[in-house]
Amino acid sequence: MNQERYSIQHIAQVLNAKAFLPSPGAVVRKLLTDSRTVIDPEGSLFFAVKAKRDGHEFIEDAYAHGVRNFVISESAYATTYPKANFILVDDVLQALQALAGYNRQTNELKVIGITGSNGKTIVKEWLYQLLAADFNIIRSPKSFNSQIGVPLSVWQITTDHTLGIFEAGISTKGEMEALANIILPTIGILTNIGEAHAEGFESKKEKLEEKLKLFKEAELLVYSPTYVAGIAIADLPGKQKFSWSTTEPADLQITFIEPIEGRNYIRGIYQHKEIECLIPFSDKAAVENGIICWATLLAMGYSPEEADLRLERLTQVSMRLELINGIENCSIIDDSYSADISSLAIALDFLNQQNQHPKKTLILSDIYETGKSNEVLYQEIAALLEQKNLNRLIGIGPNISAFANLFKIETSFYDSTQAFIEQLPAIHFANETILVKGARRFEFGRISKLLTQKIHDTILEINLNALAANLQFYRAKLNPGVKTMAMVKAFSYGSGSFEIANLLQYHKVDYLAVAYADEGIALRKAGISLPIMVMSPEPSAFDAMVKHQLEPEIYSVQVLKSFLNFLPNDQTGYPIHLKMDTGMHRLGFEGADLPELLAVLKATDQLKVMSIFTHLVATDSHEHDDFTTQQLQKFVILYDELVAQLTYRPIQHALNTSGITRWPNAQMDMVRLGIGLYGFDGALNGNKGLQTVAVLKTTVTQVKNLTAGETVGYSRKGVLPEGGKIATVKIGYADGYSRRFGNGVGKMLINGQLVPTIGSICMDMCMLNVTGLNVKTGDEVIVFNGQYTIVDLAAQIDTIPYEILTNVSQRVKRIYFYE
Repeated sequence: MNQERYSIQHIAQVLNAKAFLPSPGAVVRKLLTDSRTVIDPEGSLFFAVKAKRDGHEFIEDAYAHGVRNFVISESAYATTYPKANFILVDDVLQALQALAGYNRQTNELKVIGITGSNGKTIVKEWLYQLLAADFNIIRSPKSFNSQIGVPLSVWQITTDHTLGIFEAGISTKGEMEALANIILPTIGILTNIGEAHAEGFESKKEKLEEKLKLFKEAELLVYSPTYVAGIAIADLPGKQKFSWSTTEPADLQITFIEPIEGRNYIRGIYQHKEIECLIPFSDKAAVENGIICWATLLAMGYSPEEADLRLERLTQVSMRLELINGIENCSIIDDSYSADISSLAIALDFLNQQNQHPKKTLILSDIYETGKSNEVLYQEIAALLEQKNLNRLIGIGPNISAFANLFKIETSFYDSTQAFIEQLPAIHFANETILVKGARRFEFGRISKLLTQKIHDTILEINLNALAANLQFYRAKLNPGVKTMAMVKAFSYGSGSFEIANLLQYHKVDYLAVAYADEGIALRKAGISLPIMVMSPEPSAFDAMVKHQLEPEIYSVQVLKSFLNFLPNDQTGYPIHLKMDTGMHRLGFEGADLPELLAVLKATDQLKVMSIFTHLVATDSHEHDDFTTQQLQKFVILYDELVAQLTYRPIQHALNTSGITRWPNAQMDMVRLGIGLYGFDGALNGNKGLQTVAVLKTTVTQVKNLTAGETVGYSRKGVLPEGGKIATVKIGYADGYSRRFGNGVGKMLINGQLVPTIGSICMDMCMLNVTGLNVKTGDEVIVFNGQYTIVDLAAQIDTIPYEILTNVSQRVKRIYFYE
């Protein structure tokens, strides 16, 4: 029995669980843990997993989307929705994992399991390319390798598949056993063991031992002795073992690596003979991952000649969706590296998350190697597009074109990418979000380039996955029921406006906060429906604020009266927020202001106080803890005095990012999360646990060799007494790179080397001293990233990280990535 035939009654028997089944014959085809990603509601089973958020809170949402099958651990829901099927278990996550494990055991196939710290997803995708000619492969979509992602991946196995390739990732001790029981790999691959998730383990050895549990029943283990240092070979799992190494004897011993025009020629010793291969990549990580794939092919019995032939044809894998501004006020989501129905569903969810344009268009190629007939495949895609509320489909390829009648939305079809490109001038695009999703052979990168605005060579890359992970990092610190207000003022700390707000709305934060009304209006026009607090309301903007349902921060009786005078007489209960000054002494009511404040509030029903809050001045600083304690005590007194006179209890909040980290007992009803979303927290040592969200990069425009004594830049401030080499790069103070970084104060990364500025910073560019380095025109230059951070830059010019991030000019193009 495969997944397409499991009845809800059969699943209840598999889980050995109590069930309430008014429709026991309902067929389950898909598993869900996220009510926002419903594809096939009638055939879906929703697992109310208690993770960062309690899945039971989203049963109502899933039910509204048409889902009628649920696995729960709280029995009350079974009586709330009597027409739905409910399976009652003790632990919903364990039930999800048990069902996926059952599906794995029911289907006989070869399975490759991959774990490690780095390279898992690339190795998985490359093995898919290398082995697709011989197997009908099911693999983890994207990087679905977690306690939830693995069972969702393994559930997709059907009787048609002959090979599974699944990756497994862990963050703490004790997690791998569950994943091993689900994947049951026959072949195990260990990739590089690095520092990722190191905080969950006492030592690198402990992390390695945990990862190796994935392979406890494997027939074959592919590994490098370098990765398993400290563990005896005899103690490694796997009935058979295949080793590779660049430094010591191994089954595949690498003896020579030579870069050749962007590729790498590699020689090695295998079965006492010299063999060779050509890997079409140049960077170190790609070479290492390529060697792992080479070793895997040899271990699986492929000849050295066949392995070489296949490896030479490998193509680059980009695992990131890329969101870029497009022509005619369009937004382009570039996912042009692959096409399969699982990743299409993920991309469509991201398309719906970025809802700044009312029209949603998909450019889709033929999809191959699915194991389904074309008719079944395109029926499923048509249903998916309807469920995801797509407005327009442009199909490219003979197969999708042949089933044009299945699609009930606006459509057009082309036999090839070239045919579409030739007709592009006559195709109308305007004010829409366009998802470009194509199989590699269709070369959809050509389409993305034509639809994208010309991009300044200086770009700020925003990793939306990292931002979402940082949000969850802080949510995990909160007590049950504590709300989250996300600060998106100042263009979301320079990272973007609606792109960031859309992500936060998708992840269900409770409030957004902006500095000025025009920021909130822009979010409303981009489809943001969350409550938005405006921190600096201006009387001239009151009309627009009310029109767009923006909620003002009220910090003085004068502002309160001005807003009241503006409101129409029939207005009731308009939401406002009261700010208390407990020591910041910037804005806010003090104790002496409360009698007049209360008099005004009690005299009108036109307003409703949604929240009362204060601003703590030094939550990240141990030396000011006494002052923070005084602020909190003062705030509680002010809050209680106000609430005693009101007929309701507004939300109470005080903590900012560092306050969440250091003052857990002061969470109150809500916290305000700001720069922590972007990976920086002054209260965290080295920002441990947070991910870098923003990377600012540019390129080298020109390289010059200068003789001794020549000067560089305005006012001749840059001098090379002994001569040397400089590189001009495309970033200047108009882009937000301060003039204070000039004359060697600032540094940038080129080819992994930190190099200093030389001379003054110009408006649009600056110069770097690259003497002794191999630097050429077009080379990438990192201004800041996860290793060389805004904290480092801030220290160079004696400022704070906020200033570095928010100073990045709006003319610097933002590119948003979603993996």
